[in-house]
This record gives sequence, C-alpha cells and structure tokens, in this order.
Amino acid sequence: MDNNTDFIEKLRSSGLRPTKQRIRICKLLFDRKKTFHFTINDLSKTLKKENIKQISLATIYNTVHSFKKKGYLKEISINREMSYFDTNTSDHHHFLDINTNQLIDLKKEDVEKVRIKKNLPGKKINSIEVLVKIENSN
Repeated sequence: MDNNTDFIEKLRSSGLRPTKQRIRICKLLFDRKKTFHFTINDLSKTLKKENIKQISLATIYNTVHSFKKKGYLKEISINREMSYFDTNTSDHHHFLDINTNQLIDLKKEDVEKVRIKKNLPGKKINSIEVLVKIENSN
C-alpha cells in the first residue's frame, strides 16, 4: 500500500472512521513486506517510539479488533492474558520463543500432517494451527 487511500478504504471497510491516528496504525500494520506479529501493548509502544501524536490504548484496541473482525488480522491466543495478532491471515503454524516472547512463522510444510483422533458431537474441524513453544537450550 503506497498511499492513504488504501488505508482509508481498509479502515472504512472495517467500520472505522479514518482519523489520523487510525491511518497511522493501519500504515504501521500493513505497509510492510514481511509478516508482523504484535500484541496490543507492543503496538502501543511502537507508536509511542515513533513520536506519533498520543493514540489512546482504547483506539489501538478497537482498531486492531475491528481489523480482526473484518479478517485483516489473525489472533493467536497464547493464554488467557496474552494474545498476538498476525498480519498473515493464512493458515500457518508458529514458534513462540518463551525467552523473548517472539512469535515466529512456521510454514505448513515444516509440520507433518496432524491427526486428531477425537471428534466432538455436532462439530467439525475448521483448521489446525500448531503453536510450538521453544526456549533456550542452556
């Protein structure tokens, strides 16, 4: 995305008014070549580092969750207290480095087929995404 028109359209399609703060959030998330993994707090800290006019945590939270609801972001829940968001919304797996809290993409072809033996009545498997927790080997 190379101009604000694309960001404004993404915001509007997510049900958000395109304010300067939201356009800045949108640029930070989607104006990049590589996948971006972040928590709400990570995103807030990054915006503050860039000396952006103060953006409230509520604005960041609401914007991220609107993008998620529209399908522009994927949420990866680590536990009840921590969720990461991913700009790559395709089905894929992750490493979570528990020493650095870094989420790292793991391609589907790097994981052999996962077999689930249990079925839940009235439910079908939508997708399978593996989260592999890693730590330093010392």
